[in-house]
Amino acid sequence: MARVRVVTDRAGDLTPALAEERGIVVVPLSIRFGSEEFVDGATLTPEEFWRRCKSSDILPETSAPSPGAFQEAFTRAASDGYDGVVCINLSGALSATYQSAQAAADAVSDQVPVRVIDSRSVTMGQGLIALAAAESAAGGASLDEVAAVAHGRIERTQVFGAIDTLEHLEKGGRIGGARALLGSLLSIKPVVHVVDGVVEEESKQRTRSRQLKYLADKVNGMGSVERVAVCNGAANDLDDLLGLLDEVDAKYPLEVVNLGPVVGTHTGPGTLGVCVVTLA
Repeated sequence: MARVRVVTDRAGDLTPALAEERGIVVVPLSIRFGSEEFVDGATLTPEEFWRRCKSSDILPETSAPSPGAFQEAFTRAASDGYDGVVCINLSGALSATYQSAQAAADAVSDQVPVRVIDSRSVTMGQGLIALAAAESAAGGASLDEVAAVAHGRIERTQVFGAIDTLEHLEKGGRIGGARALLGSLLSIKPVVHVVDGVVEEESKQRTRSRQLKYLADKVNGMGSVERVAVCNGAANDLDDLLGLLDEVDAKYPLEVVNLGPVVGTHTGPGTLGVCVVTLA
């Protein structure tokens, strides 16, 4: 029976408990608030990240893990007796994380084979792909079989997000000030969608309740699905969304996680996301 280790990065927003339970190694990203630098999930908790976001006029910045951080994870797998590694990363269109992992894989090719996979997703879209791969690995699948499980779910993964305020998008320079003001005056509540690894506008809703219903309708309209996760970016109406998703028919239990800095930096507090892997 093959022994394959699954590695991912913190952009996938897996909780430490969930990653440990499934045997997934998570490589952290770095976060900088002005002159202060932190390691996501290690020296900065999600709760502290959101507290700082709410109180700071300066947007945090995130940076990809170094190749060395991935190389350490890969060589540790070899030392632990694993036959290979499948590394599932944040969309290459959004970050240099995938390139760092690939450089590390090349550097350790004489020690352990590594399959580096661009999830073309983010937050628990990426995380759910890693969970499926880890389940396959736990069942004794080969390196190529585990990689195939991950690849097979990329096209079946959908990520939608409800943004509560346009303030952080304006601060980050993602939209002009005039558009942000117009959105505020009209109470526009945007919904975004990750399409082939890039975040795109999906819909504009006039109220928060309609925004959350739009997210739920997207998921409920998919019928039976494999996996579902909800990502909470310091929103005070998480339970409202969970109530709307109460009757989702999923093969695996719904996961609820904290939305991390990679997305949260640009969307701000109050963001809620839904991530779905559909059935084949």
